[in-house]
Amino acid sequence: MKTFLITLLVLCAAAGMAQQQQLPQTPAQDRTLALAIFKELIEINTTDTPQGNVTTATAAMQRHFLDAGFSPEDVHLLGPNERKKNLVVRIRAAGTPAKKPVLFLCHVDVVQALRSDWSTDPFQFIEKDGYYYGRGTQDMKDSDAALVETFLRLHREGYKPQRDLILALTADEEGGKFNGADWLVREHRDLVDAAFVINPDAGGVELENGRPVVAEVEATEKLYADFQVTATNRGGHSSLPRPDNAIYELTAALDRLAAYAFPLELNEVTRTYFKNLAANETGQTAADMRAILATPPDAAAAALLSAEPSFNARLRTTCVATRLNAGHANNALPQTAQAVVNCRILPGHSPEEIRKQLISIFGDPKLSVEYISSLGDISALAPDREAMLPPAPSQEVWTPLVSLTQAIWPGITVTPVMETGASDSIYFTQAGIPSYGYSAIALERDDVRAHGRDERLPVDSYWKSLDFFYAFARQLGGTAQE
Repeated sequence: MKTFLITLLVLCAAAGMAQQQQLPQTPAQDRTLALAIFKELIEINTTDTPQGNVTTATAAMQRHFLDAGFSPEDVHLLGPNERKKNLVVRIRAAGTPAKKPVLFLCHVDVVQALRSDWSTDPFQFIEKDGYYYGRGTQDMKDSDAALVETFLRLHREGYKPQRDLILALTADEEGGKFNGADWLVREHRDLVDAAFVINPDAGGVELENGRPVVAEVEATEKLYADFQVTATNRGGHSSLPRPDNAIYELTAALDRLAAYAFPLELNEVTRTYFKNLAANETGQTAADMRAILATPPDAAAAALLSAEPSFNARLRTTCVATRLNAGHANNALPQTAQAVVNCRILPGHSPEEIRKQLISIFGDPKLSVEYISSLGDISALAPDREAMLPPAPSQEVWTPLVSLTQAIWPGITVTPVMETGASDSIYFTQAGIPSYGYSAIALERDDVRAHGRDERLPVDSYWKSLDFFYAFARQLGGTAQE
């Protein structure tokens, strides 16, 4: 791991010292098309609900590619059922490819959003006050649209790369039983086999009051795990309340979890992240970041940093209750109370280890703690697998990524980061294909609304990401010699 990061820092430094380039703005006709595609995708409901349909979106994008003149043999719409079809598009190298392909991986499904929760219709694309509103504007139909338009533009320009470029638009990253990335790797490896993956579902630029603070590239990620916590009781008539109530027992356990902080733990990626961030911070925050890098880490500094959710999530495993269900009648004591606890687990720890730790935190032998699989199956034991390790550093990825990022945000620090969420990168890294998470999207630290109410994206961020991905795709693909 240490060798990985030393090499990575050298690559970043070399790219940073390169002559500053100017990044051309996307032509007006391409901006018009990119905005239309973004709107089209937002207004297609791709949730894992009866109202949602991923295939509607991927089939719509397929039509764009076929209408633009892509060969049908390079545009594949396929999946395990009619509602969950993935789209795989390929721009072929001129002649014999010089290298294995580059794969851009984007999911098109989104988390459910209720009209009653939002100020606007979540499935209507609205521009207001310098933002685009709609479910998926941050996660991640912005990148879907930018890369669809990028591939269309490259094709229209007659671009001939030295290696194949692949775009995969997939289903069920946010949940559901038909994860498209997993399915493609297992069932159609030939369509998505690549030298490496660029996954815009991670990384990006953090802003603080409009000031670019840091550009983060996912080098590793936490492991996602759901647990079902159940309290049972003999119940009885509600006119005869008793303290041994299933709801009381469950909520007491959840209160203990809410008050608990998993141990602080830094790895080489998070150490590098906080070290790089401290160089751009000032005052107490910078001092706290340096203090947690000491051996042992300063506990007071860690406590202050942990007040910021994004920092806290990079310092420790986190577990939080996300769903509750209890009781069977208004006039009866509950016989069963259940909660779903969602955990994001640090690399080096397994879901089974955390399941046992939850049992210890709850401290109630009457509670059961079971694992919920991605298919919704319940089991007494959880998997023993641990989170992914960082891929080997690659100059052909990092050099253009850093230089192009600094062309948009001059002088910004580009740093590896541990993603606090989870992404489809895991299916490719487990298959031996390195994955790098970077969106080129700039967001305020306190305005991350993915999965939340009134999700929105700064208008300027969308256009900068479009400029970035066009230039990045060309640099990764190279240009064939005439």
